[in-house]
Amino acid sequence: MTKRLSNEVGTLYVVATPIGNLGDLGRRAAEVLASVDLIAAEDTRRTRALLRHLGLDRPLLALHEHNEQARVDSLVQRLRSGDTIALVSDAGTPLISDPGFPLVRACHGAGIRVVPVPGPSALIAALSVAGLPTDRFRFEGFLPRREAARASLLGDLAAAPETLVFYESSHRILETLAALVAAFGGARPATLARELTKLHETLLTGTLEEIHAAVATDEHQRKGEFVLVVGGAPPREGDRFELSLANTLDVLLQELPLKRAVAVTARLSGENRNRVYRLALERQRAQQKDEGGTD
Repeated sequence: MTKRLSNEVGTLYVVATPIGNLGDLGRRAAEVLASVDLIAAEDTRRTRALLRHLGLDRPLLALHEHNEQARVDSLVQRLRSGDTIALVSDAGTPLISDPGFPLVRACHGAGIRVVPVPGPSALIAALSVAGLPTDRFRFEGFLPRREAARASLLGDLAAAPETLVFYESSHRILETLAALVAAFGGARPATLARELTKLHETLLTGTLEEIHAAVATDEHQRKGEFVLVVGGAPPREGDRFELSLANTLDVLLQELPLKRAVAVTARLSGENRNRVYRLALERQRAQQKDEGGTD
């Protein structure tokens, strides 16, 4: 059920902050941080350092995975009374492998306005420089700590065609790379982004096996924060035929009526006409959706 927003209540701003370089903080984000009644921060020490950089002194409240459930009601009450609150994480965009979801969900339920203030994101930054397909990607965040759970998840992901993105910490990066080599094979293309936007930023590109070897032999490559981008599984023979069929239909549907495109494709491929017709309807809907979409 849609909740009506009240003009008498406050606003929750979800504010992205720099992942390293403080120069990446947007002007709008700085203005919001300067104007709100309260900043709910994952780590008040890091946020206080950011505020000092901006020359600001604003009220701070710690909101992290260990206390957010207990503090949601009081924050919603403050918003109901007219206060404005900024939600920030340690770095980057809140809720992306960071706390904040319970508060945002509670605000929607209470009819409180939630406003995104976009900016830095380690996920998007890594994808933009990885040199791997980004038209379809799957973000998995941090892998499970337990070996059995991690192996099970990676087994499920091994055949995924999308580019995969993981976050990892310094004390687990080597173990995670070894697990990925075991699950996906060493030849899978990948990029390891370390310390993005910071002084010691590095990008390692190549195969999973090559990246694992580079990290294993250089202790400096095991320090910092990591985003690992891994290419999707290569198509199988059946998938290649399906892709070829879809590509043929995409071209013909731009030039011919639906039935004519189906007839020509079925004749060229030798595929069952009813199956081609069903695929053509799917491709036609996809084309119409793309034409009506926005960036």
